[in-house]
Amino acid sequence: MFAAPFAQAQTAAQPAAQLPPEQAALKAHVQFLASDALRGREAGTRDYDVAAEYVAAQMLAIGLVPGAAGSWFQPFKLVSYKPAEKAKWSLVRGAMEIPLQFGIDYVNTPAPATPDFKAEGGIVFAGYGIVYPEGKRDDYKGLDVKGKIVAILPGVPQGLPNEVEAHFGDDEQKAAIAQQKGAVAVIVLESLAQREQIPFEAIVPYYDYERTTWARPDGTAFATAPGAPPVGYVGPAGAEKLFQGAKIRWADVLAAQRRGTRVPTGALAGTLRVASKTRLVTQATRNVAGLIPGTDPSLKAEYVVLSAHLDHVGVGDAVNGDRIYNGAMDNAIGVSTMLEVARKFVASGEKPRRSMLFVALAAEEKGLLGSDYFAHYPPVAKDRLVADVNMDMPILTYPLVDVVALGAERSSLGPVIAAAAAGEGLAVVPDPSPEEMFFVRSDHYSFVKSGIPAVSIDTGPGGQGAEAQKRFLAENYHKPSDQIDLPFDWNSAARYMRLNYAVARALTDAPERPRWNRGDFFGVRFGGYGAQ
Repeated sequence: MFAAPFAQAQTAAQPAAQLPPEQAALKAHVQFLASDALRGREAGTRDYDVAAEYVAAQMLAIGLVPGAAGSWFQPFKLVSYKPAEKAKWSLVRGAMEIPLQFGIDYVNTPAPATPDFKAEGGIVFAGYGIVYPEGKRDDYKGLDVKGKIVAILPGVPQGLPNEVEAHFGDDEQKAAIAQQKGAVAVIVLESLAQREQIPFEAIVPYYDYERTTWARPDGTAFATAPGAPPVGYVGPAGAEKLFQGAKIRWADVLAAQRRGTRVPTGALAGTLRVASKTRLVTQATRNVAGLIPGTDPSLKAEYVVLSAHLDHVGVGDAVNGDRIYNGAMDNAIGVSTMLEVARKFVASGEKPRRSMLFVALAAEEKGLLGSDYFAHYPPVAKDRLVADVNMDMPILTYPLVDVVALGAERSSLGPVIAAAAAGEGLAVVPDPSPEEMFFVRSDHYSFVKSGIPAVSIDTGPGGQGAEAQKRFLAENYHKPSDQIDLPFDWNSAARYMRLNYAVARALTDAPERPRWNRGDFFGVRFGGYGAQ
């Protein structure tokens, strides 16, 4: 019953020699990048480095010039981190110090930017810890948290827009707000919604799982809020202890969550002492960047970025005897598309007015890390980056009918993509699953957080698309079976490539730089051009 989405992918069975040159070129890149020889291209490994060398060599052959300060490569360090020990927490009330119990009251979370972390301060409960002026919400209203430890609930309350939930659902973003308010640390209390999903007791055995960030050029591990890091997760028993003796009761906080009303906020009794250590391990990796310089004297100092992540998840648990997670659709085809767009630019003989940066990004699978590093330390002035068009795991196993352009509706990129799609006979349709918050889950979002209009162009649900995507996610996503023998529709792959070329060409040659829609949530929050 699942054969239908692949039945018309007739070109997939043809050997590369029988494919038209445009399609054969796309397949050739995927065939190499997703081969067993590259062992899944995990960032920080030699296998990834071989893939990076391949991409740089292809950029050279196509006719690009090095795009990373005179090099093809932008090196940076990955930092893996985890708790080095079970942290010690205690409550101090008057002359009494009350030890809290690890695994019963709390578990600690690592703080990579401050691996030997200590803090002591009064405790202030700030509800969900959200400051959202557009929605007339300020959970810090009336609270003084300077020098204090802020306690918050995870996630967001009911009724906020998807975009707000996507942004504030990240505890790191909430910690950044707490830091701006003068807090010294953040602790997260289990909410009712969190308890229904993953209760505190289920988290305890996995408290020391390994996370990854990137290192700044000075070697310091990056953290969104180094001055007020999230340092622990508090269960129901611990929350009861924290609220003892306070004017607000934990029972009232729970009751407000059940009703869907504002939770009470305020200072809690006593002070909290926390001390924890974090273990850090570094690995080297690199982004790959190629450049087509612009020709217009007034526009060539502006750069349009075309991006695709090069890494996958490497070698893992065996499935049917196969331990190599090849990552053909995720995201060898995205990198292949980027390279062939670059080739099409050069082959056209029409040099772009703006400069064009083609970037193969590292460590997307570890948390959008290569793009985040690139957006923090671009090879050109950050305000000269005018747009990012990202390609991440387009499902190309069926005849393409439409595309989803994540984020296009937020800026002037939307009409550009609609016109380019129409030229390829494709429709642009809304995100069919906004509740999944895909907009914040791919590399373009790193550019968004730097205020740069960005979009990720994905294949759409039309025709056989919805069923094909459902099947890929169930059977192949992050599995060894995501490899070159999937029934790729190479004609659809070529159409997808031409669409991205048309979008990039329009952006490089337009008289005006892209701008955020006035008042857009993300544009305003990150200071994007045109949003105010």
